[in-house]
Amino acid sequence: MVGRACCVAVCVLLTVGGVGGCGTVAERRDDVRNATAAFQAALGAQAYDRACALLAPGTLEELEQSAGSPCAQALRAKRPTPGSAVRRTDVYGNQARAVLAADTLFLSHFAAGWRVVAAGCEQRPQEPYQCRIKGG
Repeated sequence: MVGRACCVAVCVLLTVGGVGGCGTVAERRDDVRNATAAFQAALGAQAYDRACALLAPGTLEELEQSAGSPCAQALRAKRPTPGSAVRRTDVYGNQARAVLAADTLFLSHFAAGWRVVAAGCEQRPQEPYQCRIKGG
C-alpha cells in the first residue's frame, strides 16, 4: 500500500510539474500574442531580418528554397502586409492560431519560444486555410 501511495504521489508531482512548466493558458496566449505582435511590427517596419528570426525553422527553410534566395529577400519579394491588431488567439498545447483584423497566423512552440509556422492565411469555406508563407 505504501508503494502504491508513493507511486501516486510521484505521478501527481510529475503531472503538476509538467503542466506548471508549460505556463498557464493565459500566459501561453500572452506569449503567442507577443510573438504575433513582434512579427507584425517587423513586417510593418520592413525589418525582414527580424521577421525571419520569428519564423519556424521549417517555414524559414521552405521560404528560402521556394524563392531561391535568403529569407529577408524572399519576404521583401512577397511583400507581406501587417495584419494589424490581434483579435483572438487560440492555443492548443504547442500549437496556436492568432486571428488578426487582416490576417491569420499559425504558430508553434519551440525551445526558443513561439515561432510563426504560417502567415498570410485566409480561411476558405469548407477547405483548409490557404497561406502565402508556410512551412513544408
